[in-house]
Amino acid sequence: MRKSALALLVTILAPLAAHAQSAHDLINSAQNTENVLTYGMGYGLQRYSTLSQIDTRDVQHLVPVWNYSLNDNRGEESQPLVIDGVMYVTTHNATMAIDALTGRQVWKTTIEYPAATPRVACCGIVSRGLAAYDGRLFRTTLDDHVVAYDMKTGKQLWKSKAIDFKAGYSMTVAPLVADGVVITGVSGGEYGIRGFLDGWDPRTGKHLWRRYTVPSPHAKGGDTWPGDTWKHGGGATWLTGSYDPKLNLVYWGVGNPGSWNALVRKGDNLYTDSVIAIRPKTGKIVWHYQFTPNDAFDYDGTNELILADLKIHGETRKVLMQADRNGFFYVIDRTDGKLLAANAFVKQNWADRIDMKTGRPVKSAITKEMYAGKQVEIWPSAFGGKNWMPMSYNPQTGLAYANTLNFGWTYQAQVPKYRAGVFYFGAKFAWAFPKNGPRGVLKAIDPLTGKAKWEIPSELPNYSGTLSTAGGLVFTGTETGAFKAYDAESGKELWSFQTGSGIVGQPITWSHDGRQYVTIASGIGGVYALFSGDQRLAQIPAGGSVWTFALAK
Repeated sequence: MRKSALALLVTILAPLAAHAQSAHDLINSAQNTENVLTYGMGYGLQRYSTLSQIDTRDVQHLVPVWNYSLNDNRGEESQPLVIDGVMYVTTHNATMAIDALTGRQVWKTTIEYPAATPRVACCGIVSRGLAAYDGRLFRTTLDDHVVAYDMKTGKQLWKSKAIDFKAGYSMTVAPLVADGVVITGVSGGEYGIRGFLDGWDPRTGKHLWRRYTVPSPHAKGGDTWPGDTWKHGGGATWLTGSYDPKLNLVYWGVGNPGSWNALVRKGDNLYTDSVIAIRPKTGKIVWHYQFTPNDAFDYDGTNELILADLKIHGETRKVLMQADRNGFFYVIDRTDGKLLAANAFVKQNWADRIDMKTGRPVKSAITKEMYAGKQVEIWPSAFGGKNWMPMSYNPQTGLAYANTLNFGWTYQAQVPKYRAGVFYFGAKFAWAFPKNGPRGVLKAIDPLTGKAKWEIPSELPNYSGTLSTAGGLVFTGTETGAFKAYDAESGKELWSFQTGSGIVGQPITWSHDGRQYVTIASGIGGVYALFSGDQRLAQIPAGGSVWTFALAK
């Protein structure tokens, strides 16, 4: 094709491509079965698909269609996007466009990092994915930049600096586009950073607003921090929020306070370990709910916030749900932040219960011993009852499907010492693994009770997200590299495929010309691999790749 003809074709198709990621399309992305336009497969982060071609009867015939090498040996936590037949995926230092039907690379861009960058990423040198809007892709970088690419060519359109990474900040979060604003968060809660969210202009990269999650002394909530502890108060925002377009509210989870020693920062320490509901145009906080006031145990409130409509006491309520790291499963009215349910979904001993009138935890006797300076064994551990790996929610079954953790830790507060870019723990600790029994359990959880309809234990905990479908299936991956499908009603394992490396990624499903596909990134890494000391992981090969499956023809 001559150059002039190619240019004409691009001119004709460009408006169609842009339309595929309009604000209207993003709002309706959960109903779009041919594309995966957003992180979480919809603004509500349900990670549920109405596709049912692959179901409990025929999933055994699922076969690989293609495999793409990411040329990376880090943890592959990225969730791919699929837009008009092209798949987009990230690693910590690259962004790729791949033909979704063949696995052929369309384009690839790489990031050159300063030599010191990797040491400031707490819990894995990773990227969790992209946002798409109006023909552009947006990602974050480990050295704290937000980058926009042309979706068709991979050309960099703008690059904006959020903050200096040398102070302990990093960015692994997939951006969120809401009401025409690109919203990003930061990692670094264990380095004594002061957390925030940023809003960016998607066309120019202009910085629009910043919302600190740890208020200064004269701001609202500043009185919950004694002295100057707010300056290194943590409150990272490292997992992507959800968005309700009708209420025009973005819901974002906020991480743990710094240091872990709660004795030196007595108070609630707002807005750490909270969900904040903000206006996307301004970052203004409309309401908040705090899961773990004065957190001592690294119980980040950052886990995904799933939006759904649930019938509670005969009334349909607009809710958000979170399986919190502190071991409680929360259901909250997303219009005003009122607590509707809070029940333990894993073994925990730090709180006796959550007071439904105040919304606050009733701390247990063993936690009170910690406040007296004693060494205690607390469940769950700093890894949480569920770590970052996103769960899915199936509105057909009414169940949430989550990979949960089953171990605690010994903990004793220590005097913290702040040094820029160095871990700011303020505690002596060691993991308390069960002597016999599983370290992880895949659970089908009733959101209103926290109880599991079924459980699948595993010796190694699973750090992959889950995907549920109208075909009655739940997909997830294992640290040993198996990509599996389970019956959503019974938990029976129906299919398994070995990908060659451990899976810590996020499965998606999509369709093209009437054929359903399932995709997962494979590549061992992440926080458990880094800090658990589990020698069994040494037998699992590193290496990053993307696998796509469909039913055999």
